[in-house]
Amino acid sequence: MKPNEEHMREAIRLSVEKMEAGFGGPFGCVIVKNGKIIARGFNNVTSSNDPTAHAEVDAIRKACKELGTFQLDDCELYTSCEPCPMCLGAIYWARPKVVYYGNTKADAAKIGFDDQFIYDEIEKPLSERSIPMIPFLREEALEGFQKWEAKNDKTEY
Repeated sequence: MKPNEEHMREAIRLSVEKMEAGFGGPFGCVIVKNGKIIARGFNNVTSSNDPTAHAEVDAIRKACKELGTFQLDDCELYTSCEPCPMCLGAIYWARPKVVYYGNTKADAAKIGFDDQFIYDEIEKPLSERSIPMIPFLREEALEGFQKWEAKNDKTEY
């Protein structure tokens, strides 16, 4: 698979243009299917007051809506920066065939976007995380899982 410079340049252009317009941090993303850009995303965390409004998540949501599916297995994702842990999770759930990125997570850390603490938190036991993670009403919560397991007409993902 050979990356397309025009597609990466579009992700980079979005990162600069939307950041300068005040939407959020300097991150852009495009999703491509069959050589054509089907979705453009950009960071709009601060302008939308949504901590999940990262470029990759924005682009994934738009691409899935455009294609009418929740998986992007025939798509390529171009992003101006190596994905953070949240975006990485969203990418794996969306299942594109490849991800191309520009800046590294080390580059992002140098300008104040350091995600290492999240990677560190994931490795800690629940009792040692900086945000308490406390099991609560598990027996009642299991009802939904039991009903899902028994459901005959579910769409697996």
